Amino acid sequence: MKKAKKSKTTDVMPSIQNHSRREWRLDLPLPAVIEGQLPQGRKFKETTTIKNISATGAYFSLDSGLAVGSKLNLVISLPKKLTEGKDVKLNVGGITVRLEKPDVKGQRQGVAIRFDKDFRFIEGSRKKKSS
Repeated sequence: MKKAKKSKTTDVMPSIQNHSRREWRLDLPLPAVIEGQLPQGRKFKETTTIKNISATGAYFSLDSGLAVGSKLNLVISLPKKLTEGKDVKLNVGGITVRLEKPDVKGQRQGVAIRFDKDFRFIEGSRKKKSS
């Protein structure tokens, strides 16, 4: 009698969606740090999780009160399974194109951003050698 094969699963299983969009979108939670300037001129830096990402943009939630057209910089941590175990981050800028008002008081604001064309990959800082 043969044993049934167990299916292999991984921690990083993105859901790929294309709901009448021009670009494919990955529903892959990615930790990120968002920096920008609020409409009042005050700079902010906030940690969040990217809920979905495509070649042209991303969607996430923030506590900061942004306006459509705000320029943001994102530093997104990529899963080590996709980077051969290395600490790699994607640094990309963009402009907010859609904001969602929180339904409940205290809930974070949904933010959709369209990426600029320029981006760069940052490999994790190397450990200093002890003397």
